[in-house]
Amino acid sequence: MNSIWILPASIILDLGFGDPQGFPHPVRLIGKFARSMEKITRKYLFSERFAGIITSFSVYSISFILPWLIIEFSRYLHPFLAELTSAFIIYTSIALKDLLGHSKDVYSALHENDLEKARIMVGRIVGRDTENLEEPEIVRAGLESVGESLVDGITAPLFFAALGGPSFAMLYRSINTLDSLFGYKNETYLKFGWAPARIDDLANYIPARLTAPILCISSAILGFYPLSSFKILIRDGKKHPSPNSGLCEAALAGALKIQLGGKNYYSGIPSEKPKLGDSERKLVPNLILDANKIIFLTSILSSILFLGIGQVVHLLFGIFF
Repeated sequence: MNSIWILPASIILDLGFGDPQGFPHPVRLIGKFARSMEKITRKYLFSERFAGIITSFSVYSISFILPWLIIEFSRYLHPFLAELTSAFIIYTSIALKDLLGHSKDVYSALHENDLEKARIMVGRIVGRDTENLEEPEIVRAGLESVGESLVDGITAPLFFAALGGPSFAMLYRSINTLDSLFGYKNETYLKFGWAPARIDDLANYIPARLTAPILCISSAILGFYPLSSFKILIRDGKKHPSPNSGLCEAALAGALKIQLGGKNYYSGIPSEKPKLGDSERKLVPNLILDANKIIFLTSILSSILFLGIGQVVHLLFGIFF
């Protein structure tokens, strides 16, 4: 991807249109294909783990090759059409507007003192039980969702797009989608989901470690608590069982001087999450808006950094190869 305007154009498209309802979004198509492959491989392969590997790499391959073919055909028609197509494909791989919008829906319901609606709204973005949550726990759930989704939904696909173009962005999206579908430590997916869960950890490793410090910088620019953000990132970022998920959550908790994590319920079963940050401030609805400001600026600054890294990589690749 040589044109420097493609990545900013993709972000603008996302901020303008988000994920239109009824639109055949590539991520949903990836999910349907993955489920179909799961049925086939489980039926015909002797090993659950091997079935998961074959399913994963089949989905990864299609997710990479199809965008590449579409862009090459567009380039055959006209080079500028290929650039427009590239911007569109990258746009479908990110979810900045939806992430901010869904969390703002939670804030709006709380602002209207409609606790039942807030529980429904937050239930759309988290997997935990929400029907009995009180206001502080709803706020915590919303903040944890935006903190955890920052890398998966925004900066990681931008990172791969900047380095490798639209096909790599969609490859990453397929990796993340399969982790969401199969990366569960239960009887059904413990073996089948082994490969997609570990590949997702690997794919997010660098983007998460680049994004978290940028979040600290964003909190400084916006007038929050950057020293606390960096301190909590270093102290608590690795407490999470995932090697990546806790980093931005911890940095966000420090930036707002709050504590995230604790006990959640999933289908009535309690699950204790590591506590990130210190509870210096109460969990109030306005924190959701503060977090959205930090997430937005972090996304923009990350895209600028990744674009610069991508240009250097392409320059070096051109010189040496």
